[in-house]
Amino acid sequence: MNNKFVGTDAIMRRAMLKGCGFDDADIKNKPHIGIVNTYNEGAPGHAHLNGIAESIKQGVWAAGGVPVEFGAPSTCGDMIVGEEELKYELAGRDVVAMGVEYVSTVHQFDGLVLLASCDNIIPGVMLGAIRVDVPSIVITGGSMLTGEYQGKEVLPSDVGVMTMGKDADSQKVRDIENIACMCPGACSTMGTANSMQIMTEVLGLNLPGTATIPAVYADKKRAARSAGKRIVSMVEEDLKPSALLNREIFLNAVKTNIAMGGSTNVILHLLALAREAKVELTIDDFAEFGNQIPCICGVKPSGSYSIVDFHKAGGVPALLKELELYLDLNVSTITGQTIGEIIAEAKNRNSEVIRSLDNPINGDGGLKILRGNLAPNSAIVRSSSVPESMKKFTGPAKVFNRDQEGVKAIKAGEIEPGDVMVIRYEGPKGAPGMKEIMLSTDALVAYGLDESVGLITDGRFSGFNHGPIIGHVTPEAYAGGPLALVENGDIISVDIKNSTLDVKLSGKELAARREKWKQPEAKVKQGMMHIYAQLCKSADQGAGMTI
Repeated sequence: MNNKFVGTDAIMRRAMLKGCGFDDADIKNKPHIGIVNTYNEGAPGHAHLNGIAESIKQGVWAAGGVPVEFGAPSTCGDMIVGEEELKYELAGRDVVAMGVEYVSTVHQFDGLVLLASCDNIIPGVMLGAIRVDVPSIVITGGSMLTGEYQGKEVLPSDVGVMTMGKDADSQKVRDIENIACMCPGACSTMGTANSMQIMTEVLGLNLPGTATIPAVYADKKRAARSAGKRIVSMVEEDLKPSALLNREIFLNAVKTNIAMGGSTNVILHLLALAREAKVELTIDDFAEFGNQIPCICGVKPSGSYSIVDFHKAGGVPALLKELELYLDLNVSTITGQTIGEIIAEAKNRNSEVIRSLDNPINGDGGLKILRGNLAPNSAIVRSSSVPESMKKFTGPAKVFNRDQEGVKAIKAGEIEPGDVMVIRYEGPKGAPGMKEIMLSTDALVAYGLDESVGLITDGRFSGFNHGPIIGHVTPEAYAGGPLALVENGDIISVDIKNSTLDVKLSGKELAARREKWKQPEAKVKQGMMHIYAQLCKSADQGAGMTI
């Protein structure tokens, strides 16, 4: 516990806190715990967090600490799907991190509990915690429950596809709109939000078995109260993120994300988190284990189950138990226990939701890193969601410079089975912000082309998206990567099993085209996204802001 609130030098600090209602007994004698609350009334993943924050504070008070709650920004990316402003989402990760760093440093907290639910907000608070490096616990908001329509389960991911179809204005779609989000919480697929919620536990920063508790379960508040108590003990123990986050625990996270068929965006986030923690982790680590570890998690889009089903099956401990052959079981967690100790008694209650290594969903793994003359550094595909018939395909390129151009072509009937759509200038610097290519991917599903048309992009995808879609191509087009040189009709070849992505052009032809290529004018020249474009790393390095 710091002593910056005692003595004459601290008179002004104490006066400020007394103005907030704290007294000397609290200010001088107890650890100050920052409660980072990413509440947002208009985002389902974050609309319920105030109640969870109260439970955290109850735990802190009960354990002899002083909780000080403050806000950090959060968004729901689905609010802006189809708009150019979707580019803000990934950059928001760095904004959240800065907010945590800023407030925590100025207010000199002894420890932090960071409460978040969704895609870029969870890695944002984690980046901030790593940067501040005081004892920290990450508490997740949990997932929403699934809806039901005419006896069938309905998830928010179903809505995006329906809006692209011919019956988008039908009563059926209006009915589903009303039940797709049944309650607060993260969307209940293995999207980026739930993938990152799971990562908080795998990285040892969340309490065991709690990451996937659904948002509205009473267990969620009980877990929050336990976290409030535990953080006070962690301050006494001086157990910081830097003591937990090493290469071994990050490799556990890499392997787990592959095994669960997690979001491709998790690769960006793990790379950025490792960079912040000064831990060696590269895209080659993902490539290595993507060729070794099968996908054993049957949560949509790799299977037919929801995250609620996953939690009921035993959650993260049960998944890690099935995967223990590949894991370093000696890494420590915020509980003081090792991963091995935590999973020793774990039980898998549903072997269809969480399968064994001997009975995988997909023997090829959940995620694969592709390389070739179209992606010299790397590209990423969620192989567990690709139809077997499209794991190797070749076809003529149809080239677009924006997601909006691609979806327009699909709706106009210009995309045919066998085509390979190329959507470029949507990378970290080109978009800028590495937009999620959600319009074109949803339209391919809605128009029945998701098993016959490939899509290649330097942008990224929503964790909802599935099919023969390959993203994160590096170098990106804006940086002069080969994707910028592709023309309509060029033949593109993809072989997911052999991890290759090529355009059938000679080195001489590519060099000739490069001589003629000119970098497009920057799309944004002021504000937050201009700053991001100037400072961001490439996708294969996590796409984070750094100098």
